[in-house]
Amino acid sequence: MADFPWQKYYPASVNKEVNIKAYSSVSELFDESVKKYGTAIAYECMGKMLSYDDLDKLSGNFASYLTQVLKLKKGTRIAIQMPNTLQYPVAMFGALRAGMIVVNTNPLYTPAEMKHQFNDSGAEVVVIVANFAKNLEKILPEVGVKHIIVTELGDLLGGLKGTIVNLVVKHVKKMVPAYNLPKAISFKSVLAQGSKYTLSKTDISLEDTAFLQYTGGTTGVSKGAELTHGNIVANMQQISEWMKPKLEERKEIVVTALPLYHIFALTVNCLAMLKIGAHNVLITNPRDMPAFIKDLSKYKFTVLTGVNTLFNGLLNQEAFRQLDFSGLKITVGGGMAVQKSTAENWKKVTGTALAEGYGLTETSPVASCNPIDGTERLGTIGVPLPYTEMMIIDDEGNKLPNGERGEICIKGPQVMKGYWNRPKETAEVMMGEWFKSGDIGIMDDDGYTKIVDRKKEMILVSGFNVYPNEVENVIASCPGVLEVGVIGMPDPKSTEKVVAYVVAKDKSLTEKAVISHCHESLTNYKIPREVYFTDELPKSNVGKILRRIIKEKHIEKIGA
Repeated sequence: MADFPWQKYYPASVNKEVNIKAYSSVSELFDESVKKYGTAIAYECMGKMLSYDDLDKLSGNFASYLTQVLKLKKGTRIAIQMPNTLQYPVAMFGALRAGMIVVNTNPLYTPAEMKHQFNDSGAEVVVIVANFAKNLEKILPEVGVKHIIVTELGDLLGGLKGTIVNLVVKHVKKMVPAYNLPKAISFKSVLAQGSKYTLSKTDISLEDTAFLQYTGGTTGVSKGAELTHGNIVANMQQISEWMKPKLEERKEIVVTALPLYHIFALTVNCLAMLKIGAHNVLITNPRDMPAFIKDLSKYKFTVLTGVNTLFNGLLNQEAFRQLDFSGLKITVGGGMAVQKSTAENWKKVTGTALAEGYGLTETSPVASCNPIDGTERLGTIGVPLPYTEMMIIDDEGNKLPNGERGEICIKGPQVMKGYWNRPKETAEVMMGEWFKSGDIGIMDDDGYTKIVDRKKEMILVSGFNVYPNEVENVIASCPGVLEVGVIGMPDPKSTEKVVAYVVAKDKSLTEKAVISHCHESLTNYKIPREVYFTDELPKSNVGKILRRIIKEKHIEKIGA
């Protein structure tokens, strides 16, 4: 590996020559962890724990059902559609051990979104939580799904507790709309039938596809990023090396509030932590802040990952501020820009730095991260991980000097194979081995990069570029502001104008106060011309504020 300026900023114990091909597949990593950690706790959810041995047995039963009962072949696509439950890692590792390709599906998808993803991926099997089975029923005649496995939230909680949870969810909270899927089989039955067989080992290589991870579709039709076992193993190794200075085998408790079907939690929380024998606490519904904080109070947790809105939401809860943070070693933010005010408050409250990282679905996902040794640089996404290069280019694809704004490009072993069955779309984002991210950034002489914004969300005001992130950062620091989203709207005088939507924690906050605050830090053309107050902002499944939806709702509101 060539030497790059940023490597001198690596934590001292980070090996820039980390072995990115240490395992022949994700399955080999799994097997090694089971042998090493056996009876140690692998996953916990709603008070129920699974050891590494338990996970090995249950995922093996699931894999045997796929190969021995259903007679599915290597490379079959299996869609998994559920929130964070114990069933997710059982199904996911089971599918991978059987040589299948996992199609991660957001359980909150509409029937139309499900239809597109299942047809685009060619999924033959769907593993779905009963809460959303009604949506599958609506599209079943229009998709090629051959086998349906339905699970209920409490299925692996065991005994009376599991029964009670399922009854409450279905009959008290009314969270399971009636559905009719006559050929569906229950998750419990799958495990029971699979237990009758001995799992046969499937030959899997680094070149084989492990996941079809679908992009959010904010820039057109949702596409499946084809992530190979090599992509995932490489990124897991890179992440493990990056966190190595602070983490110890068998001793970490990682809180997983982001859904495992999201690439951030999948690679960082699920796989990198599996390698060190961590105890993974799955949070099924982190949006229920009181319940989430109550769960946090039960553990001396050491690792927490999330997005800016999650951290900001926790910081605004007094109960969270009273927790014991003495065990917390690492907090990593990604998925969206971490606002400076959030990072500063996080360190003040928890005593631990909030290290911002950066990546995309197409990069498995982590491309860069701040050092975790206390030398982080607020407002940046850190430096590239081992074996990863980043550069800034102009619209013609020319590399720009340090300090100039342009599109971030990434090269490394974690960059996807391509978009599933979409060579044209793949060619549009690849420049040789370089992946064009669509994000605008500035790299300094040390290799630290600052994200300015999404290329397509930049606002043009009288010929000047305005980046929503910059304006949002300023407004977020305004006293009384809880959350903010900034968009651009057409303006006859200046091409576009800046419009802000604010969720206030102080209901006396006014438009005038927000604009006055902006005048202290922003030049005139960047200041919002309009400020609207709202009770909530639209967010993705992981809590990322969706400017696209804000804009759509604003257009409806003004009748444009």
